[in-house]
Amino acid sequence: MHDVTSQSEISADWERRVAEAWATMDSFAEDDFVSRIGELAAELPADSAVGLFERACAWDSTGHSDLAVPLYRQALQAGLTGLRRRRTIIQMSSSLRNLGRAGESVALLTAERDAGSDELDDAVAGFLALALVDVGRDREAVALALGALAPHLARYQRSMGNYARLLVEGDPA
Repeated sequence: MHDVTSQSEISADWERRVAEAWATMDSFAEDDFVSRIGELAAELPADSAVGLFERACAWDSTGHSDLAVPLYRQALQAGLTGLRRRRTIIQMSSSLRNLGRAGESVALLTAERDAGSDELDDAVAGFLALALVDVGRDREAVALALGALAPHLARYQRSMGNYARLLVEGDPA
């Protein structure tokens, strides 16, 4: 399946309406919200990676990880790109963890962390830390979370980064 709707073919109006739906999500009953996102996605071709992604997000955000995961996979297979692709990996991994499949979550997020860098790096680290806890790798999880936190501290960045590293590498002294 190939996405016949490139990001450039999606109108600014459509993006605005999707963003508006997400911004007002709490004003909808869950079923109504899923329906609203489904209506918007239906404006795109049936195999649109973006449409599949938005549907997956709606199911996921309303507590239906089991329905979201297959749609996330379809969106990736359809050629989803950019930040939505990375968000798919993060969100699908979180859903897999919620479904008791933390090992899959660790594998996906580890590969994603190693694949590149952007403004979602800390989200990847945070969700990977959660999955690592679920597979019994607590020290690595804390180290990852502290390593992600360190650059945001007003002070103690270097110390926090070193302590995070030492949690998994051990103290060489």
